[in-house]
Amino acid sequence: MSAALSTLVIVSGLSGSGKSVALKTFEDLDYYCSDNLPVELLPDFVRSRLRGNPLGDQRLAVGIDVRSRSDLTQLAQWRHVAQEYGIEATLLFFDANDEALLKRYADTRRRHPLSHLGLSLPEAIARERVLTEPLRQQADAVIDTTTLNVHQLRRRVVTEFALSQNDRLSLLFESFAYKRGVPAEADFVFDARVLPNPHWDPDLRPLTGRDTGVREYLEQQPEVTRYREQITDLLDTWLPRLRNDTRSYVTIAFGCTGGKHRSVYMAERMARHAREQGWPEVATFHRELD
Repeated sequence: MSAALSTLVIVSGLSGSGKSVALKTFEDLDYYCSDNLPVELLPDFVRSRLRGNPLGDQRLAVGIDVRSRSDLTQLAQWRHVAQEYGIEATLLFFDANDEALLKRYADTRRRHPLSHLGLSLPEAIARERVLTEPLRQQADAVIDTTTLNVHQLRRRVVTEFALSQNDRLSLLFESFAYKRGVPAEADFVFDARVLPNPHWDPDLRPLTGRDTGVREYLEQQPEVTRYREQITDLLDTWLPRLRNDTRSYVTIAFGCTGGKHRSVYMAERMARHAREQGWPEVATFHRELD
């Protein structure tokens, strides 16, 4: 339903596979999110959001899994009902092998949601695989997170699923620390290490480029203004030319020493400018923070 004005992403899968990270990523990208939603309440959730904004572009994400203790085999039926409201519904299923799940539970010491059944952790994981198999079969995409860390998972969600999969070019503004390497997938890379470093101010050191104090400090520096204006002019000139390319998104990366102050500020500032210029799909990703 490519003509749909609104989008619904259903996040499901195995406990410990990264569902919470994915849902938080959608929330950071201004999706209206609800976690642990009973399957039978999905149409009501959609109706309530459309009632509040009947003509707007709704971006919704819900987490549905074994925690709700609903009949997961009914998701296909309720998903179809939601689609009848003109919403394009996508089901993402997050998975990982048993070894990875056992290690993650050991590291976090969390309780498995099926532990109330008196099952050991391996037994609970096996049982959950059986219960969620109908969702796995219905999924539009199965994401295996066995070898992914949190940063890699967040980035994959942003670039593959959170931005619209249509003929519009989407922009991802990313920050990174040079000491951890340049993002291999970046299309444009700018070095913000040439700018004054807020790290040397004891009051600013614990903050990030998202914080008002760091922003005000950098925007008072003439060289920061010149740097930003020159990059703005370059991107405003050449990014529109990429609309005719076959790619669906472009990554613009800013790096500094620690990936905390200057690069974050520039990524956020340029993303804001892109939105002001009318780019319909703009996201940010801060590799060392997110």
